[in-house]
Amino acid sequence: MLTADRGFYSFPAFSDAAETGAGLLWRVKADLRLPPLRVLEDGTYVSVVIDREIRGARREAIVRAAEAGEELDPHQARRVRVLQYDVPDRAGPAGTELICLITNLLDPQSAPAETLAYCYHQRWEQESAHDQLETDLRGSGRVLRSKLPDLVYQEVWAYLLVHYAINALICRAATGADIDPDRVSFVKAVRIARRTATGTARFSP
Repeated sequence: MLTADRGFYSFPAFSDAAETGAGLLWRVKADLRLPPLRVLEDGTYVSVVIDREIRGARREAIVRAAEAGEELDPHQARRVRVLQYDVPDRAGPAGTELICLITNLLDPQSAPAETLAYCYHQRWEQESAHDQLETDLRGSGRVLRSKLPDLVYQEVWAYLLVHYAINALICRAATGADIDPDRVSFVKAVRIARRTATGTARFSP
């Protein structure tokens, strides 16, 4: 499944990604026009996304065709399933934030709404991983030391391997303590590793 945050959606990008055969779960702005065609048993509904270049009567004709179950030109429009829910204690007029997701997984049996919502929020773990690599491990504002392409590859792989090793230690420690690994501080784990790693690492490159 390919997830994307709000602000990355455009019809051409969504369409190109769908052409790969991947399952898509993309957040869109709450004001994106998503006409409800059919409400499903899990509270989600089927809609259609249309190329923004198509306007007026042509756009309305595509909506009517989608509603009638007719085949759509994938270069102009695609059926999607819409999932909307509120997240409490977030920014918003009522103290909540509306999350609006679209997916090309139209069957609620194979992709339940609760599972999709969980998967979308789990994507933030990847954002955390990026921050761990770019800031916590490498250091804010620092650039790679290597000047040659082969050495750049080597240095990048070194960062990735160290990142993996530290997270493996975190998972092992969390499992032993019967807690969620997400509750263990990556920054503190890096500091512990730096204090205890003395001398040259004794493994073959």
